[in-house]
Amino acid sequence: MRARPLRVALVGNPNVGKSVVFGRLTGRYATVSNYPGTTVAVTRGRALVGAEVCDIIDTPGVNTLDGHLSEDERIARHVVENGDADVVVQIADARNLRRALVLTGQLAAFRKPMILVLNLIDEARARGVDVDAERLSAELGIPVIETVAVEGRGFDELRAAISVGAVPNLPARQAEALSRWAHELTGRVRRISHLSLARVQERIARAVREPLTGLPILAVVLYAMYLFVGVFGAQTLVALLEEDVFGRGINPAATAFANRFIPIFFIRDFLVGEYGLITMGVTYAIAIVLPVVTTFFLVFGFLEDSGYIPRLAIFSDRLFRAMGLNGKAVLPMVLGLGCDTMATMTTRILATPKERLIAIVLLALGIPCSAQLATIMGILGGISFAALVTLFGVVLGQMFLVGFLAARVLPGERSPFIMELPPVRLPRIRNLTTKTLLRVRWYLGEAVPLFLVGTALLFVLDRLGALVVLARIGRPIVTGLLGLPAETAQVFVMGFLRRDYGAAGLFELAHSGQLTGVQSVVALTVMTLFVPCVANLLMIVRERGWKVSLAILGFITPVAILTGGALNHVLRAFGISF
Repeated sequence: MRARPLRVALVGNPNVGKSVVFGRLTGRYATVSNYPGTTVAVTRGRALVGAEVCDIIDTPGVNTLDGHLSEDERIARHVVENGDADVVVQIADARNLRRALVLTGQLAAFRKPMILVLNLIDEARARGVDVDAERLSAELGIPVIETVAVEGRGFDELRAAISVGAVPNLPARQAEALSRWAHELTGRVRRISHLSLARVQERIARAVREPLTGLPILAVVLYAMYLFVGVFGAQTLVALLEEDVFGRGINPAATAFANRFIPIFFIRDFLVGEYGLITMGVTYAIAIVLPVVTTFFLVFGFLEDSGYIPRLAIFSDRLFRAMGLNGKAVLPMVLGLGCDTMATMTTRILATPKERLIAIVLLALGIPCSAQLATIMGILGGISFAALVTLFGVVLGQMFLVGFLAARVLPGERSPFIMELPPVRLPRIRNLTTKTLLRVRWYLGEAVPLFLVGTALLFVLDRLGALVVLARIGRPIVTGLLGLPAETAQVFVMGFLRRDYGAAGLFELAHSGQLTGVQSVVALTVMTLFVPCVANLLMIVRERGWKVSLAILGFITPVAILTGGALNHVLRAFGISF
């Protein structure tokens, strides 16, 4: 009898389906994304394989285990090399066998029992790629299993093979010899027939990453996102929930109930007053933010599963080079549109400390989280498209300027840009739905309680008169330099506690008519460039330490205020109104 469970490490290139295999084996769902960088830390789970319980370890996607390694590659090598794994299951993309075999050769050097899983075998055959798994197994000396992970095909064979994994019979090779061996072996075991589907996919894939066609496609994608998230989500669905469900139903009923059955004014006001848990906290979280967050998650999931986001990384590589980064930086930037805290953690996929620091600064400076994006779409989408263009133009301009200067001031170099490209494909509805529901569940479990805590804190600050004091302290800047109502100072304070809470506060000010079109653009620009929320700040502290975090905070705050002030004066000087 084994004294402990068999430890099985899942290793593979980015975007080969490791997280799906992990979920199938353990019964747990790990986020399945169509771009590298999703798994930036080790995920563990238990699986029953035959009569034996196994610990399954899902490692980050890696391009290499030799030479200059990024943080995620160091994590994967550590798991394999230092005794954390008894058996290594390499997940490979059957459509890109040569690249997978290079990693197989590197893994063989650790002399651990191995299994090679040829995943996505259905898509490989659809593209005219056929691999002789039996011959490949004989050449490598290890079991080779064909799977379609999203459908569960081949998993009975995989479970049976885990207990009989073998040490590969490969001699150690230098990088150049290993690449040549992988190329020659691929030629012996793979056959390719040219199919029309593969040619169509390749043409689409090429079009989205070339500047001449990629820019119009990007414009169409952004406009479609604006229509679905900004118009349908932030206007139609928000109006339905805020005005009809909460405005005419839940809030009046809650207020009537509290007035009748709760005699203590303090408690009644705490529940249904100006800063009430129901009338403010629940209304903000469910009626204002949830509809737009949900529509954003749907669009985001569609783009990543379609294979568009990795090609956007290639398309934007030249732009990021000017900021001391490479195209891979687009991944945390896009993730930041969901949650900056999560995106800050995924900057680990960047190879050098300089790149990670620049990416963290740009995330904190100019990437709006989903709640902020929802507010921007909801407010400015109802004003004019020009207002949206103005805000994003100013924010992107500041990000480019800061990145450009940081690339030249900070020491260090930019790492080479290597990225695995998935095929262009139509996302699976089931996977897209599951992913969206899980992200919405995360929002409900993570953000809604914090909305309620934030509401309670605001209630206490209001009772103590602190909000009035803060408004008085911020009035010279808010009402003078920025040209905003004094109440906006309270919203900025709320935004530091939770970005989504501050965003919802701006939404209320705009919809109550307290902000003009110009004021809305200025306020949202400052909020977008303003200091990160507490959760993101703590994540920056975790990644870079207090000294660097406070320096970032001290830099971003005046940049946001001065940019907002300059924008306010320019718009008013030229008589621009939205």
